[in-house]
Amino acid sequence: MSIEAEALLQEAKESIEAAQNYRSELQQRLHGLSQARKQVRGSASQTRDALQRHFQELQTAVSRLLTERLSALLQEVDNIELDSVSPLDDCQKLIEHGVSTADELLREGEAAIRCGINEKEDKLGSFTKKALQIQLDSLPEVPALVDVPCLSAQLDDSLLHMFRTHVARHGSVASHPPVQIEELVERPGGVLVRWCKVDDDFTPQDYRLQYRRGNSSQYEDAYIGKDTEFLVLHLDPHIDHLFRVCARGEGRTEWSPWSIPQTGYTTLAPHEWLPGVDGYILSSRKNIAMRNDSSPGLGGVLYSNSASYFCGQTLTFKITAAGQTDKRDSLGVCADSRPATDSLQRDQAVCISTNVSADSLVASAPTYNAIALQASRVRIPARSNPPSFYPTLGSCHLYTVL
Repeated sequence: MSIEAEALLQEAKESIEAAQNYRSELQQRLHGLSQARKQVRGSASQTRDALQRHFQELQTAVSRLLTERLSALLQEVDNIELDSVSPLDDCQKLIEHGVSTADELLREGEAAIRCGINEKEDKLGSFTKKALQIQLDSLPEVPALVDVPCLSAQLDDSLLHMFRTHVARHGSVASHPPVQIEELVERPGGVLVRWCKVDDDFTPQDYRLQYRRGNSSQYEDAYIGKDTEFLVLHLDPHIDHLFRVCARGEGRTEWSPWSIPQTGYTTLAPHEWLPGVDGYILSSRKNIAMRNDSSPGLGGVLYSNSASYFCGQTLTFKITAAGQTDKRDSLGVCADSRPATDSLQRDQAVCISTNVSADSLVASAPTYNAIALQASRVRIPARSNPPSFYPTLGSCHLYTVL
């Protein structure tokens, strides 16, 4: 094959490879567009459902409140009517009894007048005596109209106006949540989550971070506070976790919509102390070590279970309590694990000790709460893998490695 043919063949191969890469990139972008469209339509459907459900609940609640108020007012009308009509009924019965008595007296009087001469005197005498007993000049008092209730309903449009004003401002639709996750950084046994505000008109008062395992449907709270980053610990390595964040506006009680969930994971094993070292007691998670004072002469260097610290990371020793200081008290990192070595003051190790340089630092460490170490490369070694280190403790009392 001639040189020209070989060049054309090579050019054709490169064009084919470029076309394949181009097609692959376009397919990825199509997938991205499909995901974006799915997110828009899915969130729109969820928002419609949320709006309809919320306003239906409001309608039901408002209708119930109005019905309850109407029932209370009608009951009040019934009570006033009953209390007011009862004495009128009693008065009516008294008057009707008087009318009946007067009718009977009239009939007797007319009969006495029409009776014969022989009976007239006796009949008239009996009638006159009965008339005197009835006290025809005594009349019951009937209340004037101004003295009896005249019910009315006091209604105005202020409630309707206020309701209309509040309804017009109730609820809103946002195209994006006010906060979004900005960065997920793996840490030993955890993920550092950073988030930021993306809505300039939103003033956050508190943030709320939640996470869940990829195969779980239940989120759990990881952090509520004012910071914009949080280290979520106790995560299993190489397992996907979903993170989401929301915020509560200043002066508000309800939380904002959740951010778009982001998937993160860590490939780094958590910091754990090496178990089985004489002179130390470890917590159940092996991240807290306490010197056992009942074992005098023991308690040399306590190494981490693995080389879990890498350049560029921040390693924090959190001091939760301290006892009597010892000249061997120290903490630091080393590039190799030497179980037979009872000191950190050696090659390939960096430590802070009460006996060397930072006397006041470790001696008063509890007032510092934590001591952070950070390493970076100053020379690129021949090997390609980044160097790793063992977090270490000297003869110290109680520490937590985060």
